[in-house]
Amino acid sequence: MRRMRNVKIVATLGPASDNYEMIRALHEAGADVFRLNMSHGSHEEIAEKHAHIRKVEADLNSTISILADLQGPKLRVGVFANPDGEMLEDGATFRLDLDPSEGDVTRVCLPHPEIFAALEAGATLLVNDGKIRLQVTACGPDFANCVVLAGGVISNRKGVNVPDVELPLAALSEKDRADLAFVAELGVDWIALSFVQRAADVLEARELIKGRAAVLSKIEKPNAVERFDDILEASDGIMVARGDLGVELPVQNVPPIQKRLVRKCRAAAKPVIVATQMLESMIESPMPTRAEVSDVATAIYEGADAVMLSAESAAGSFPIEAVTTMDHVAAEVEQDPTYTQIIEASRSANGTSVADGIVAAAREIAETADIKAICCFTQSGTTALLVARERPRVPIIVLTPLSNTARRMALSWGCNCVITETVDRFKGAVVAAVLAARKHGFATAQDQVVVTAGVPFNVTGTTNILRVAPCDERLIYSSDPE
Repeated sequence: MRRMRNVKIVATLGPASDNYEMIRALHEAGADVFRLNMSHGSHEEIAEKHAHIRKVEADLNSTISILADLQGPKLRVGVFANPDGEMLEDGATFRLDLDPSEGDVTRVCLPHPEIFAALEAGATLLVNDGKIRLQVTACGPDFANCVVLAGGVISNRKGVNVPDVELPLAALSEKDRADLAFVAELGVDWIALSFVQRAADVLEARELIKGRAAVLSKIEKPNAVERFDDILEASDGIMVARGDLGVELPVQNVPPIQKRLVRKCRAAAKPVIVATQMLESMIESPMPTRAEVSDVATAIYEGADAVMLSAESAAGSFPIEAVTTMDHVAAEVEQDPTYTQIIEASRSANGTSVADGIVAAAREIAETADIKAICCFTQSGTTALLVARERPRVPIIVLTPLSNTARRMALSWGCNCVITETVDRFKGAVVAAVLAARKHGFATAQDQVVVTAGVPFNVTGTTNILRVAPCDERLIYSSDPE
């Protein structure tokens, strides 16, 4: 399904969007990628959503990417005797320990001994997305005595963040490992890793995935920001997860971090998603706030590959309206001449390979001559990612015989993915490219396209050829006979 914009929209599925009709409506409204949140739902429910997506894909003859988001080592307190929780007053004392008994206004279980082993007096603990702030006054291997710096209601299984300390937590919990094995076998296209702290976390996941899906690292810890270059190198893509990042860091630090990370991802030709609270008010309202619209627009102006809806599409009352709003904002921003100026001014020209030169030339030719699209033949998706990094003014058509590659590329900026027959000669590739351009409405028989590919064919990483081709295939045959 052709979109009239380049940035992609990721929609999270949940109770408000778990059936075929709603998933189809969300895709038709603009959702390019569907996120399966592994923190919620059984494997059976996840498999059902996956089947619905693939049926929509087949019914609409459209390429859809599926992202499975692992829960990660999320730290949570235990339960309280009072089901409504307890009110912690400023200046009060509060104890966290390993005692599994129900909590009260003085203490609660925190079933994570590894935290106590790493804590030191003076460390800060943030509960319930930072709404409650505790400072450790004394600690041992099984307890932490705290003073309440900022009070509030603490209740069952609220999340805990420890921004001051690098926790010796395994990157993948037992639940994550089971979920990873399940979704990799199911056939998702991307697997997102939560609370990544170091590149080794990504490499560990890669070993388990064994190439069955691409790896997306979520940046939501201060030490992940510090080690971002290494994490980026080890990952296939990045999600700037501003929720936990804004809890563990001062909120004013998040926008500059977002801008830096998006630019680095683009320079590395790896897709980046900006996520969390983008249209938060649309959970309960059919209209977003002006600030939210500006936030979405800012991410697009920065050059993000994709913007993401979380609860807005998963549990909100207006999931289709949220996707439609995001679609309209993206289309409007991309028509703005200022957008083009910003995107082109931030283009990096430090290519070092033949492929870098080929895609830069393709973009320049497309913008100089009357070219309707850049067509990339690719096995792994690398060529298309390099073209997307250029952010050309014309559409990118990604042609591949591999459905897995097409689906993964559906996350990347500007990529319109078409599954083709396997070709073994460049002329056949050119003909397939112009037929695809005409079939999908990118060009007419009177137009021209740029075609990039690698010879020999069907070998990863061989992008070495470029041709300006007429969209009337008869002209191709007549000018290039066998």
